[in-house]
Amino acid sequence: MPDCMTRYSLYYSRYCYFCQKVLMVLRNRQHPIELRNINEQENSAALLTGGGKRQVPCLRIESADQDEQWMYESNDIIHYIREQGLLA
Repeated sequence: MPDCMTRYSLYYSRYCYFCQKVLMVLRNRQHPIELRNINEQENSAALLTGGGKRQVPCLRIESADQDEQWMYESNDIIHYIREQGLLA
């Protein structure tokens, strides 16, 4: 069961194969993950500032105490999503 106080954001690009791999797992399923396209300047800047690089896909995990984790590899992201029970 996912922690309802944790916030998730997936930074992605429509043109990235590895992003599409993650998005296919999420497609047509309920999930608490906010999708942030880096083609929007605000999202691109937030990724660079917070995560330190513009690499996508990137899953930002923000806990209730404001602790942040930035996860970059598509297979790691998919594994995390499944392990945390984030898909309905």
